[in-house]
Amino acid sequence: MRVFKEEQRFNQTWLIVLMVVGTFMPLAILLHTHINNPKSLSSIELFTAILIIILASTFIFFFKLSTRIDDKGIHYKFSPFHLKYRLLEWEEISEAYVRTYDPITEYGGWGLKGGALWKKSNGTAINVSGDIGIQLVLKNGKKLLLGTQKQEDAKRILDAYKLKIITNA
Repeated sequence: MRVFKEEQRFNQTWLIVLMVVGTFMPLAILLHTHINNPKSLSSIELFTAILIIILASTFIFFFKLSTRIDDKGIHYKFSPFHLKYRLLEWEEISEAYVRTYDPITEYGGWGLKGGALWKKSNGTAINVSGDIGIQLVLKNGKKLLLGTQKQEDAKRILDAYKLKIITNA
């Protein structure tokens, strides 16, 4: 049995820089205000505000896209939105292939995107970075694109299981 596994996180350098700057600015304003007027916030309010700013800024780094392809089908989980893996069995899939896509114009960016909020005909995308994805077309007409950084490995595993899709057509 051949297995493909991949885990991705939001860890791009530009995103980290943006988050550091986005965290530093409100913290600097908050601390400047508190230093100039110490009575503006109590110690507990200041600590709480700092904690909320830091947690809100780092929340994106808790997101993780996990993909597994095996003889049962394609398993995926986008933490923290999915608590357990979702399975698309080979019998449910009419097409599965790796493709290049435009995250901004096709799905509105990265993350859990698509559906009712953006070009419904494109389906849903779950992606973390880049512009390569595993495109799935389900027999019920729905589409799902799972981002990947392992283009060649994904192509090989989908080719290996192509017969399961064809025999269930």
